[in-house]
Amino acid sequence: MKILATRGLWQCPALLLAMAAVAAAQTPAPAAQAPTQQTAAAASPAPGDAAAGQAPAAVGFSYDPADRRDPFVSLLRRGSETEPRAAGARPPGLPGLETSEITLKGTVAGRTGYVAIVQGSDNKTYIVREGERLLDGTVRAITQNAIVIVQQVNDPLSLEKQREVRKLLRQTEEAKQ
Repeated sequence: MKILATRGLWQCPALLLAMAAVAAAQTPAPAAQAPTQQTAAAASPAPGDAAAGQAPAAVGFSYDPADRRDPFVSLLRRGSETEPRAAGARPPGLPGLETSEITLKGTVAGRTGYVAIVQGSDNKTYIVREGERLLDGTVRAITQNAIVIVQQVNDPLSLEKQREVRKLLRQTEEAKQ
């Protein structure tokens, strides 16, 4: 108590906390009280109530947006309805590769049209036909010198939801410009 008199209460917050802890430890815990007449009447429903058979509704918190955005929804993922994929949750093989991860290595003419030979970022070679799916798109067409992929755009600020990506077999001077 001598410290309190010389320094003042407001200068010793640690001492105040210690004194509060000691005081809380010394006070006995209140004994369990029997329910009073008023709480017992509130717990049992009235005989004429329609909700007598139902349990009381749980009291919880619900968010009412009132034409405002939810503050817990990320602004970066606002336009996508699908759940974000984890980096390790990709399917194996060609369906697990993105459009930017493949390169066209060759094309082969078949009876039904061209077939593309692509190499993925995993250094494996895949045979691709029209209509096959990638992680972010679908192969639309295969020509003698190129493959056309319709890529799904996942940018919420973009007005376009799809774009065509052409992967060329040989880079010519026209394609570089």
